[in-house]
Amino acid sequence: MSEAAARAAGRPRTGTGGDAPPASRRQAIYLGVCLVLIGLNLRTVFSSFSAILPEITAQAALPGWAVVVLTTVPVTLLGVFAPLAPVLARRFGPERVLLGAMAVLTAGLLLRPAGGPGTSGPGAGHLPALLAGTAACGAAIALCNVLLPGLVKRDFPHRLGLMGGLYTTAICASAALGAGFTYPVYTATGEWTVALWAWAVPAAVVLLLFLPAALRSRPARLRVHSGGANVWRSPVAWQVTLFMVLQAMMSFSVFAWLAPILRERGVDGATAGLMVSVSIGLQMLGSLFAPALAARFRDQRAINTVVALMTGGGFALSIFGPLDLVWAWAGLLGLGQGSLTAVALTMIMLRTRDGHTAAHLSGMMQGVGYGLGSTGTLLVGQLHQATGSFTAAGIMFLLVGALAAVFGYRAGIRRYVD
Repeated sequence: MSEAAARAAGRPRTGTGGDAPPASRRQAIYLGVCLVLIGLNLRTVFSSFSAILPEITAQAALPGWAVVVLTTVPVTLLGVFAPLAPVLARRFGPERVLLGAMAVLTAGLLLRPAGGPGTSGPGAGHLPALLAGTAACGAAIALCNVLLPGLVKRDFPHRLGLMGGLYTTAICASAALGAGFTYPVYTATGEWTVALWAWAVPAAVVLLLFLPAALRSRPARLRVHSGGANVWRSPVAWQVTLFMVLQAMMSFSVFAWLAPILRERGVDGATAGLMVSVSIGLQMLGSLFAPALAARFRDQRAINTVVALMTGGGFALSIFGPLDLVWAWAGLLGLGQGSLTAVALTMIMLRTRDGHTAAHLSGMMQGVGYGLGSTGTLLVGQLHQATGSFTAAGIMFLLVGALAAVFGYRAGIRRYVD
């Protein structure tokens, strides 16, 4: 069916290269469940590694530069591979690209802890596998990050708030699961490799569940879209993208460094993991309700500003606020961060008129956003190495939170990428 015919029939225009919407309500529900389950695997890579970072560093004898690289490279790759997602989706169809990405993610999770005792220097045995597996995971997650909003826009146009909330909540739940269960698995087995290998199991399960939906989808036909919005020349798109950059700087710094920050402040490993898990659990609460709330407002200036300030303030207070109130600071950070991530992703759907533009805006804002946002985890590591504490990083994120509030206010004005 052509796009003109689809519009005449009252169906949403496809934004991913010609795939038809699901043929039945049952298929739509099945696809929606699969999308949520995919989201449930997109952050365990980050939070599971940071949850046992001291143990990995000591037992694998990782050099300092490797720790910085392993916490930064995955986020950088989210930006590097994001622009490829719309291209691959137009060629093969978004469902099949998601299937391939989940296969790569599963393989990366299996490869990451592989290796053996070092024979030619610190970390020589495990480091190559850690680097290769982490890189594969980052590339796969990049494709999933970009394609999920476009599929939601295409197949659930009248349920954007609900589906946006569900899949962003699943992403937050993924981080919570990685933070909360990795250390207990390590404690039970005494092996950090087993604790990381465990996260390949849910990825493999979702891969098998999604296989029928991906194979049932029709491969996309290559075609050149005439007209449409050029997102790279749109001021609205750039404001949304800069909002995403600042959100990503804080979000992935939380995944990579919150547990080490708490442990450096004297919190034991199990409690730190539980605290991060509870914080991310509150992210789930924020991400569940924030998209629906944002979609109900005439514009999103107020909600974007408030959640950005909550996130920056909560992160800073977790670093240098009174330790007796550290649960409160972690809770404030979690509620703010979950809401911030959700409204930033919801901007993709609220600032575009069709799935095609949504897919390209998603590629732009996540490519630039995650590419530049990875500097957050890098700067935290560098500031810690230079000063011997995380205090400077706390000051930095007060500034980042303030800037996120400014660009969130601009991105929240009711306009479209035209």
